[in-house]
Amino acid sequence: MTFHRDAFTQMLRCTLLGHLRSRMAVLLAVAFVPAWIVVARLCASERAVRFSLSSVGADVRAPANDVGQVVNALAAVTLVTGFSSFMETFKAREMDRRLVLAGYPRLPMLLAKVTAVAVVATLIAVYTTAVLGSSLPVEQSGPLALAVLGAGLVYGGIGLLLGSSVRGELEGFFLVIMLSLVDTGLQNPVLNVAEVAGSSALPLYGACQFALAAAFTSVTSWSHGLLPLAWAASTGALALLAFRVRTRSHCRIVTDADADADTVRG
Repeated sequence: MTFHRDAFTQMLRCTLLGHLRSRMAVLLAVAFVPAWIVVARLCASERAVRFSLSSVGADVRAPANDVGQVVNALAAVTLVTGFSSFMETFKAREMDRRLVLAGYPRLPMLLAKVTAVAVVATLIAVYTTAVLGSSLPVEQSGPLALAVLGAGLVYGGIGLLLGSSVRGELEGFFLVIMLSLVDTGLQNPVLNVAEVAGSSALPLYGACQFALAAAFTSVTSWSHGLLPLAWAASTGALALLAFRVRTRSHCRIVTDADADADTVRG
């Protein structure tokens, strides 16, 4: 038990240091998030748009640039957490495999990676919520922060899964970018006033519904807020499976009986 706890602690420390050493991820978190929010504020119209929000079961009316800022904030968070999680997992997987072959337990290693994603997503969620709060009037800051955290956890889990399964960096980058763009594009009520069929099956649906309800209404849709946790748990489980397959040993363990048999045959 002590060994597993120590393994988790050491791997968590190393993983967090790996995230901090990724200058691109840190730059994206610090600069890209507010920049993408400002782009929505400057480029979108101030006209009010009416859109149906299933999380509150009613139509909501809000300025288009305010809605765009919330959706763009979620898009920025998904890209930052997805990239950061993918790059750290992808770069470390050869070392992870060596550690497993040397006897390091798999479960504490993956739990440490998931915990590191949660820490990173929490910091980004607090930062993003503060930026949004300074840029537009927010009805419920707490639930909005939880919605942003949920979006980060979902794409952090996707980054873990891709980092453990794809063969090259280019494939991982492409999948993170395309999935985030398609997901946020279909969830954006400014671009899609009517809900697009099938959009509720996408990873960001629950977080986006929860965020829009928190930003523009006094209703808190906890049922939609739990959807990102389900997505994060699913991607985490798949990442565990991919990690186990990636770190398995292809070498056959030679027992004493095998050695004796080989000697007799020789």
